[in-house]
Amino acid sequence: MTHAVPALSTEQITALTDTAIRAIPPAFPLSATVAVNPFLGQTGQNLPETAALLSRVAGCAVTAPRHWFAAKIAGGEITLEDIAAALTASGTSLSVAEVLAAAGQTRPEPSALPTVSALEGQGLAEARIGAWASGYFDQGQALWSAQPEEGAYANWRRFACHDLHPELAGLPGIRASFAALPETAEAALPWALALLGLSADAAALYAHRLLMTLGGWAQAARYRLWQAELAGETDTSLSELLAIRAAWDAVLLSHRPGLQPAWADAVATCSAPAAPARDDQIDAILQEAAERAAQRELALAFVPGAGQSNPARPVMQAAFCIDVRSEVMRRALESQSPQIETLGFAGFFGLTVAHTPAGMCGSEARLPVLLTPGLESRDAGDHGAARIAGRAKRAWGRFRQAAVSSFAFVEATGPLYAGKLVRETLGHGQEEVTSAKPVLDPPLPLAAQIDAAATILGAMSLRENFAHVVLIAGHGAHVTNNAHGSALQCGACGGYGGDVNARLLADVLNQPEVRAGLAQKGITVPEDTVFLAALHDTAQDRITLYLDDLAPGIRAGAADSLAQVAGWVEAAGALARAERLARLPGARTEADVAKRALDWAETRPEWGLAGCKAFVVAPRGKTAAAQLDGRVFLHSYDWRQDEGFGVLELILTAPVVVASWISLQYYGSVVAPEVFGSGTKQVHNVTGGMGVLDGATGALRVGLSQQSVHDGADFVHEPLRLSVVVDAPAEAITEILGRHPNVQTLFDNGWLKLLRLGEAGTIVDRYAGDLKWEPFAPRQAPAIAAR
Repeated sequence: MTHAVPALSTEQITALTDTAIRAIPPAFPLSATVAVNPFLGQTGQNLPETAALLSRVAGCAVTAPRHWFAAKIAGGEITLEDIAAALTASGTSLSVAEVLAAAGQTRPEPSALPTVSALEGQGLAEARIGAWASGYFDQGQALWSAQPEEGAYANWRRFACHDLHPELAGLPGIRASFAALPETAEAALPWALALLGLSADAAALYAHRLLMTLGGWAQAARYRLWQAELAGETDTSLSELLAIRAAWDAVLLSHRPGLQPAWADAVATCSAPAAPARDDQIDAILQEAAERAAQRELALAFVPGAGQSNPARPVMQAAFCIDVRSEVMRRALESQSPQIETLGFAGFFGLTVAHTPAGMCGSEARLPVLLTPGLESRDAGDHGAARIAGRAKRAWGRFRQAAVSSFAFVEATGPLYAGKLVRETLGHGQEEVTSAKPVLDPPLPLAAQIDAAATILGAMSLRENFAHVVLIAGHGAHVTNNAHGSALQCGACGGYGGDVNARLLADVLNQPEVRAGLAQKGITVPEDTVFLAALHDTAQDRITLYLDDLAPGIRAGAADSLAQVAGWVEAAGALARAERLARLPGARTEADVAKRALDWAETRPEWGLAGCKAFVVAPRGKTAAAQLDGRVFLHSYDWRQDEGFGVLELILTAPVVVASWISLQYYGSVVAPEVFGSGTKQVHNVTGGMGVLDGATGALRVGLSQQSVHDGADFVHEPLRLSVVVDAPAEAITEILGRHPNVQTLFDNGWLKLLRLGEAGTIVDRYAGDLKWEPFAPRQAPAIAAR
């Protein structure tokens, strides 16, 4: 029997519930997939501490297998100097020899804390809660959704009292036990923890463990809380889900008294603190050494003396999203002419827009998830007709999918769809490109437009020497039959394309009244400068120019320049496709790259942001000569134009944080695919619009699929934490970090790495933590003498 423990106080229950909830990252719905840092709840801990915690609550590692590091050591990529430097930074008493010896050994497999459900062996708790959750958290996929009005706990309890599966699995009378549970989640959680015999410390760890057993369902509930808090509200779905999961274990224990001895041992294990073990320290040192090796390689890409600007007025400037996929296209475009300059800026282009497409009732948040919408827009045109058409299309789609009418649909229209099926099977589906022009609704007052334009241009370091044509290129990815298609969209646009933001900004910047206001703020835009919106399709490496957005007079006056731009972007697309060709499995010709996006059977239409390893904040001149292989986020920034360093503060606290989420999502999907990845697409079933299941049942899978990080033979993403390289004075960077403890914590605990460019355009400093810097001198690492 478990030992009796004092009942937990209301304050203790509240504290452990909040701690468990904050340890869970949110999972965004498939319609607007957003890369999320799976270690979001552990950013206050370093890597060894996180390893110790997650091995107990999730049974997963947080670094790559030892053989991955051993191969890099054997190949000379990780040097002894890298290991020695990592040891010095760690402050441990381990030696280089000990780390090398451990790298050649297999790491002990992590073992998660047992739950009552795990001890019982059938996994009924997770399976039946998952069966209920797929309906409760449905995002509109279910045709007969119950749309429950009561809270999660009450809805689940009603479900559990009628669910026959547990009794058929050998638990007679369990429905009566569920019916006898406390009426509310607030009462059920302390009741369950008391029955389980958990002290306050053990209960805190066990609560985290229980939520991790639910996989993506806990993250779906966390998403609800995330959205509510952005709106200044709250949501209790996740706390109620914790009560549900705890109640299941408590009821199960009462029905399986034979589990009591094993459960007593589990309770004792839960009471032990989660302290880093020697293996956790070794893995963290190997990880640090690998990242220092990657930083040394990155440093070699910077050319000393680079960064001299061309004083001549360019014919074309092109502002792309900072996304790593843009780097390939930017290089290809710049190679077309010395009269072309490119810039990097967050893909929402400073406009926090909630956009309502024609025919849709709800809006799309075209902005980073760290922000809330401040503007509303819609597609221009006849919205009455568009809404009717949209509703008809949705009704027809639901008719095709309904349980009964789908058979009639196949019988009646199957022959008509044969051609469409063959075309899509062969990768010849129809490409979709949005054509309706977006407009702000309500329109911004002129003064607000001028202020926004000045702020955005300043943040882009584009205040002078404007080209004849300034391209504002959002990015998106048009793919077919891909449940995770929105994950290929712009990470700065909430899982949507950046075309709406680009078109709205170009429209504002083309207004004569706005330009007159900009001149009064010291930003003079020549009369012949045309701002042209575009969409960079990263799946096909094509740039669509929204020429029809331009007023007829503007378009006619710039006809020659626009024609030249069109030729340049077409040629650049061909170069970009040729570069990507070698990385895509099975692609043999340039045409294959484009067709993959339209092939409904293709599991790898593109690689997304796989391979991302660094984020550079600097003028383009300092990176233009570097071969960065589509692995680096590039944000244009000139600190000499940034009085007070307000722009740098925005970059470090917003785009850098979003990039860290992207990087760590890829990292987590590689090092712990069973916990933080979604598995193989070959067995995926979409459920509730929230995520996918492996087959018909089980926990919701979130994160990246195996096909997003693995080419079938090896990983295409190296699990490295993101290195941020900033061209700015160290004092300015330090002051900004000091004002933002949450961002400083990311760097202090190693979830992000920070380096600084010097005047010569090379890396000169490395952030050492605690607002201190050290010289970046990888070839002058500490001696390798054993410690």
